[in-house]
Amino acid sequence: MTVPGDGADGADGSVPSSAPPASDGAGRFLAVDSGGSGLRVVVGEVGHRVSGALVSGEPVRTGDRGIDAGHFMEQLVPMVRGLAGEAGVGELGTAVIGAAGLATLGDELRDELPGALAREFGVRTVALVADAVSAYVGALGARPGAVVAAGTGLIAIGTDLVGWRRADGWGHLLGDCGGGAWIGRAGLEAALRAYDGRDGGSGALLRCAEEQFGAMVGLPGTLYPRSDRPAVLASFAPRVAECAPDDPVAAGILRDAARHMVESVVAVCPADGEPQVALTGGLFKMGDPLLVPLHEELAKRLPHARRVAAAGDPLDGAVRIARDLAVGALTLPADGVMLGVVTVMGRGDHF
Repeated sequence: MTVPGDGADGADGSVPSSAPPASDGAGRFLAVDSGGSGLRVVVGEVGHRVSGALVSGEPVRTGDRGIDAGHFMEQLVPMVRGLAGEAGVGELGTAVIGAAGLATLGDELRDELPGALAREFGVRTVALVADAVSAYVGALGARPGAVVAAGTGLIAIGTDLVGWRRADGWGHLLGDCGGGAWIGRAGLEAALRAYDGRDGGSGALLRCAEEQFGAMVGLPGTLYPRSDRPAVLASFAPRVAECAPDDPVAAGILRDAARHMVESVVAVCPADGEPQVALTGGLFKMGDPLLVPLHEELAKRLPHARRVAAAGDPLDGAVRIARDLAVGALTLPADGVMLGVVTVMGRGDHF
C-alpha cells in the first residue's frame, strides 16, 4: 500500500513523525475499504506510518436494510484489535469507512456503525464514504477532476470541490457499462452467436468460452443460478482482451467498453478549468487492448482535461480522508450520501 505524504517531512500536513503518541485517540485513525472482495483495514496515527493492511476476504452481506452493519462489525473488530495491538495504540479517535454500495444500500451502516465504532474503539468522529469517493481521493486527492473506477462493475465520479457527481455504478443488470461484467457478458454473447451461426459471432471467443465454461448448451444453467454472477461474467473479460489483437469482434467489444466509460466520465467531469482525469481499478490491467481506445476517446471527448496516473487506490483514499479529518483539515464536499461525517457523543450516541 502506498500512502501519499507518508514520510517524516510532514508532507500530508500532519505533525512531525517524531511527535509523541496521542492521548484519548486524538490523531489515531482507522481506515477501511469495503468492497466485493471483502474488507481491507489499516490503523495509523497522524505523522506516523500506517500499519500494514489486513484483508478479510469475505464481502459484507446485504440484508433488508442494505449493507449489514452487524456482519461488518463481526469482521472488523478482530482485525482492528489485532492491528492496534501490533501498533501499540489504544483508542482510535477517527474512523473512515469506504464502502461499496453506500449511496444506495447504506441506511443501516449510517444508523448503526457510528455508535458501534464508538463502543468498540472509542471513535469520536466517523466518515462514511462511498467507495467511489475513496477511489477518487486515492487517485487524485482533493483536486477537481474525474475518476473512473472499473473492476467487475464501473462507476465514474467527479467533483469541482463544491459537490459530487456520479455516473453509472447501477450494477450489472442495469448498468456498469464498460466494466468487467459488461465486457465478459458481451464476449459470451459473441461466443453464443458463433455457436448458433448468427451474425456478429466470434469463433475465437467461442473457443475461449468452451475452454473456460464447457459446452455452451450448459452455460445458462451454469451462470444464471449463481449469486456471484457479476464476478463470473467478469472472469471472461480477460479472454476478450486476449483475443482482441487478432479478432475484430473482441476488439470491437473493448472499443465499445471504452466509449461507455468515457460517456460516464464526460457526465461527471468539470467543464471549466483544467480538471484531472484518472483511471483506477483492476480492469485496466488488461492493458493496451482496452487502454488504447480509451485514451483515444478521452482525447476526443475531453480535450480540456489532463490525464494523470492514479496516485493510489481506495484504501489510500480512506487513509488520506482520515488524516485530514483527524486534524480538522477535510475540505472535500460532504453531502451525507457520498460522504457524510458524524460526531459521536459518549460511547454510542451521535448527531
